[in-house]
Amino acid sequence: MGHLPTAIVLLPLMGFLVNGLAGNRLGPRFVSVVGCGLPIAAFALAVTGLLDLRAAAWTPRIDEVYSWLVIGDNRFDVAFYLDRLSVVMTLIVTGVGSLIHVYSTGYMKGDKSYARYFAYLNLFLFFMLLLVLGRSMLVLFVGWEGVGLASYLLIGFWFEDPDKARAGKKAFITNRIGDAGFLLGMFVLYEAFGTLDMDRINVAFLAGSPGVSATLVGILLFIGASGKSAQIPLHVWLPDAMAGPTPVSALIHAATMVTAGVYLVARMSGIYVNAPEASAVINRSASVARDSSNVLTMCSTTSLLARPFPIATQP
Repeated sequence: MGHLPTAIVLLPLMGFLVNGLAGNRLGPRFVSVVGCGLPIAAFALAVTGLLDLRAAAWTPRIDEVYSWLVIGDNRFDVAFYLDRLSVVMTLIVTGVGSLIHVYSTGYMKGDKSYARYFAYLNLFLFFMLLLVLGRSMLVLFVGWEGVGLASYLLIGFWFEDPDKARAGKKAFITNRIGDAGFLLGMFVLYEAFGTLDMDRINVAFLAGSPGVSATLVGILLFIGASGKSAQIPLHVWLPDAMAGPTPVSALIHAATMVTAGVYLVARMSGIYVNAPEASAVINRSASVARDSSNVLTMCSTTSLLARPFPIATQP
């Protein structure tokens, strides 16, 4: 498999750099080919990764790129972790993301900032792949914050309109509230285990003697997940995401960003297996979100039915 995960992550980054630096000079056709072609290539590599994992009896693969930081006996590596969970998320991010890129070629046709738009889309995809393929929570957190930055840029893409610029800032600031919980959870885990590698942390919790409160860590991480997945009470930014171009709303609402919180909880399943109280908080939050959605749907339907319909009459 070699450095396949690294290649998957870097392809959208190449698209961002090329279109961001040279897109305006080389024209819309070039921007479209690079902006769509590289995410599609990343999807093809993700399919290859899935087949390789299947052939290896689903044994996880670790791709260590380089040592980022060394503090005493502790190392922080930039490494990617490909297993069944991350490969499924990679297929979703690259597959659905590629379709949204292709659709955008028609939707954004003629826009004066066509190259900038595709550069931002590629940047969003890069950070999302960094998030789902990172082995350590530190790499995941870089992707986590990068997704927030890219969403700010995309939601406020037409920043000449003050309302759209305000919507981008609202999404960015609201997510920072959730990120505070995420950071606290990371600090607690590092203090307890001396590592931020998620596979090692899960093994330690599943072994039954983690030396730290699984409930505390689980709730702190869920606060971060609530911001990204727009769960109550950190859901207020999501309707404003419609301020950006429609394909951006599809990318954020349906395809990738709101699934980041779900991915974090699933990735850290070793914690939640040992934290029934934190799991109960998540279940309650999901129930409130579901019931709120049902109430809003019912109110919208009632409002539509209450409107008078014009009746055609013969002159």
